[in-house]
Amino acid sequence: MLKRTHNCGRLRLDDAGKKVTLAGWVHSYRDHGNLVFIDLRDREGLTQLVFDPETQPEVHKLARTARCEWVIAANGTVQPRSEGMENPKLPTGQIEVAVRQLEILNVSSTPPFELVDAEKTSEELRLANRYIDLRRPEMQNKLRTRHNVTMVTRDYFDKLGFLEIETPMLAKSTPEGARDFLVPSRLHQNCFYALPQSPQLFKQILMVSGIDKYFQIVRCFRDEDPRADRQAEFTQIDVEMSFVDSNDVIGVHENLVARIWKHILDVDVALPMRRLSYKQAMADYGTDRPDLRFDMKLKDISDIAKQSSFKVFTSTIEKGAIVKGLCAPGGDKYSRSDIEKTLTGFVADYGAKGLAWSRAKTEDGKLTLLGGIAKFFEPESQRQLLELFDAKNGDLLLFVADNQAAANKALAPLRCRLARELNLYDEAGFEFVWVVDFPLFEWNEDEKRYDSLHHPFTSPVEEDLDKLETEPAGICSQAYDIVVNGSEIGGGSIRIHDPKVQRKVFDLLNISKEQAQQRFGFFLRALEYGAPPHGGIAFGLDRIVMLLTGTDNIRDVIAFPKTQRGQCLLTNAPGEVDQKQLDELNLRMQRHSHVIEKKTEEQE
Repeated sequence: MLKRTHNCGRLRLDDAGKKVTLAGWVHSYRDHGNLVFIDLRDREGLTQLVFDPETQPEVHKLARTARCEWVIAANGTVQPRSEGMENPKLPTGQIEVAVRQLEILNVSSTPPFELVDAEKTSEELRLANRYIDLRRPEMQNKLRTRHNVTMVTRDYFDKLGFLEIETPMLAKSTPEGARDFLVPSRLHQNCFYALPQSPQLFKQILMVSGIDKYFQIVRCFRDEDPRADRQAEFTQIDVEMSFVDSNDVIGVHENLVARIWKHILDVDVALPMRRLSYKQAMADYGTDRPDLRFDMKLKDISDIAKQSSFKVFTSTIEKGAIVKGLCAPGGDKYSRSDIEKTLTGFVADYGAKGLAWSRAKTEDGKLTLLGGIAKFFEPESQRQLLELFDAKNGDLLLFVADNQAAANKALAPLRCRLARELNLYDEAGFEFVWVVDFPLFEWNEDEKRYDSLHHPFTSPVEEDLDKLETEPAGICSQAYDIVVNGSEIGGGSIRIHDPKVQRKVFDLLNISKEQAQQRFGFFLRALEYGAPPHGGIAFGLDRIVMLLTGTDNIRDVIAFPKTQRGQCLLTNAPGEVDQKQLDELNLRMQRHSHVIEKKTEEQE
């Protein structure tokens, strides 16, 4: 077999005259009757091979039999392409290889789709034939980027003295947040392991163990419905540090992010990154994941709206709710039909009961409001609205009347949609922000109790510790999220290291001592033996690679992803198993409802 000497993307004009051997897949094939041209592809790129019947008739004859995706090896001499035949789109576009020897290493069946047409092919077909899909240069670039991010990360943490330590894949189920994936134990009948949703408790135990600085690039699992930016099986860059405060954790990790963006995209990230309180983020942007590439802040206009004659607004305010809105620069492009059908329908999908509107227009040299709800506002109130939003001629004002949470839920995605459609930001730009000062708890109205906004091991700020007894809703946590372009790529907190504080937090979360012991007993025992102050963070590696490669589909950056329904179309997982396997695990399949049940002793 011919042994490869060079990759297909490496040869340049300076290599002219060299004898080389290339190997790869036939990317394209052109038979001009006389000369035959094959573009040979491997993961590094393409090189044009040329077969001349005058100099190598047998090799030329063999080349005419080759077809796309056949695997071949070719030996020959690098030569400049003929004048006018160069391809400036390829790094190898100035040269070709005149082939003297050719080996057909393997033939290929006709592929289910052509690589050049993959973007027009259904995702289901591509995932079912992922080995073909991954041959595309675009996909290989994404996987290369993922590799480079992990290498930068490992090198960065190693130089800072962090240890990479693996934590268990088979652990105890501690039901908090998403559902666990359960794994039945053969040796311990009627007992189950859980796949980790994160290494949270293990990495905190490592701090109790004196490890001091830990990191891990780790696979995690959450049994929740997948979506474009979320998979049930995903990867985290997981970190924990001892004897630190939130500023220490933020400083280390914004430098990591800056290093990744510089290495991958040659983008200089300004440091220190901007910080925004949770309260301000919700007030100005309606979300704790704000996209700061454009302004368009949300404004509470309740004080102005209650002076209007628009009953929808006044009655909403009388019930203790609010009126909130935004001003879309250049939004005059939207017709009345666009607003009342398209945009109103859009916010309805997020629970809004309606969408009020008006336009900023200059008439007789004076800026005023026209159309929509303008007639319900006196001239002075119109002036106040225009001033509040700093509106300009041709802007569009949009409003939602509801409770604060509902108004934010509708307006935040509307803000992003308008900015995209009005071209208000540079799609190639990046705006980073740390969102800090989160509440420790949020009130669960359905169950009439408090929930952790992050997780139950998040530490309150020291100055709010006394509020654990008196004012839980007013407690601020030592949590922090890092957001870029409206996407949260990482989040963490300083942890509770005092067992007494942890007990009080559990009490407020309505977790009894018995429940705490059952779920977290192993961890709570560790806290009793001298836990240091510690904190950490977890980054979503998949989301980072999505942003770096410009895709909005998480499946594009995972080699073998699951579908929206959690299926692997390549392997047809999940699938049925043999009855023998079920018997060994003491499980019984209830076929009519597709539910697996534990056998009881009576059924034995």
